[in-house]
Order: sequence, then C-alpha cells, then structure tokens
Amino acid sequence: MAEPQMKIEQRYPELFAQLDETQRRAVVQSLAAGWHEGWKPTREDVENLTDYARGAIDADEYDRRADAAAHRSAKASRRAAGVVGRA
Repeated sequence: MAEPQMKIEQRYPELFAQLDETQRRAVVQSLAAGWHEGWKPTREDVENLTDYARGAIDADEYDRRADAAAHRSAKASRRAAGVVGRA
C-alpha cells in the first residue's frame, strides 16, 4: 500500500534546513509531483534538488547528476534482472 503522505522533509531535515521558505516550498512541490505519480525520491535526488534550489549547483550540474543517477539505477535494475551487456 502506498504511503498517504510523502514526509520527505522529516526524512532529510538536514537538506531542508539550508533552504528559505520559498525554496523549501518549491522543492517539496517538485518532489510531490513525482511522488504522486509513483516515484520514490532517494536522498541523492533530494540533495540534488535542494542544492539546485539554493544555488549551490547550476542547471548543467543538476542535469549531469540526474543523468548519472539514472544510469546507475538502470544498471542496477539490469543486474537484478540478470541482463548482461552494455547499455
């Protein structure tokens, strides 16, 4: 059964402590939009988005991090499924 609430701020309070109220709301809304579609953000996902929201990284770095995370996730999924080879 799906969790009725995301509770992402309670899970990673140290990441949200660095944000002002406007940044915090923007990050929570962005994460919630994906969560309602079935996505389960990792700590890395939250850290990347909070870093971007507070200006610690630019859009190019955010995209690079997101691409790297997606590749790692896909590789792990293929390995778990027993798929061999490069992708």
